[in-house]
Amino acid sequence: MSAGKRFCEAVRRERPLQVVGVIHAFAAKLAESAGFRAVYVSGAGVANAAFGKPDLGLTTLDQVAEEVRRISSVTRLPVLVDIDTGWGRDLFSGRTMKLMHRAGAAAVQLEDQVDMKRCGHRPGKHLVPVADMVKRIRAAVKSRPIRDMGVMARTDAAAVEGLDAAMYRAQQYVQAGADMIFAEALGSLSAYKKFCQAVKVPVLANMTEFGKTPMLSVKEFRSAGVRLVLYPLSAFRAMNSAAQEVYQVIRSQGTQKSLLKKMQTRKELYRLLDYQKAERTMDRRLGSKR
Repeated sequence: MSAGKRFCEAVRRERPLQVVGVIHAFAAKLAESAGFRAVYVSGAGVANAAFGKPDLGLTTLDQVAEEVRRISSVTRLPVLVDIDTGWGRDLFSGRTMKLMHRAGAAAVQLEDQVDMKRCGHRPGKHLVPVADMVKRIRAAVKSRPIRDMGVMARTDAAAVEGLDAAMYRAQQYVQAGADMIFAEALGSLSAYKKFCQAVKVPVLANMTEFGKTPMLSVKEFRSAGVRLVLYPLSAFRAMNSAAQEVYQVIRSQGTQKSLLKKMQTRKELYRLLDYQKAERTMDRRLGSKR
């Protein structure tokens, strides 16, 4: 079964489907071990974690594709990939979709901001006209190497033009061929319910922390008709907080002894990596060469 079909199956089986963000390959293994059915590669996550840059459209197609390749190579979970605005000429030439497919993406998420985009929960966002976003979607749909590769259209219009405008845009994006809609930065559960009633394809809610959307549960999103709930950087934020504490303690105390109970053990790390199996394989290879 293709990655795209596995993603569609996950959306069908789990309502709403919880999609969790992973910032590197090992995080994907952790997500899989926790029982998630799909993972997400965030544009902000790649920019922040891999390059130490803000989420302002500063990473390249090749950089994001390489992160996707690393992640998809270690998990069977389908990967939804944030491709921001598609990288312009690469999107329209077909290179964006081709590289994402080769990297292992099950589906991509394409947004309607201008190329110098901003985080969806920051002020000062600017959108392209509806017609321009329709062209982006049509280019992605037309150039995807296989039909199973999903195209999700994200609209940031709710925070810029209002909810009605966001619903109108979403309807136009569906007509252009979008398989799913990412409704960014809606401010209430009632707004999600209204949005889902107006849009006849699966709708994703971004349950990011410290943003414009209140902290809502899976049960609440289900009641509103939301089909996917995204947690794009939850683990990343927790990892950062933990790492900062570790660095501060080691620096101030001269030892990490007080932190050992908070750490993943070597045994658990090796279990997730299947370390012993890899060692046995290496030993057999070395033995055959002696």
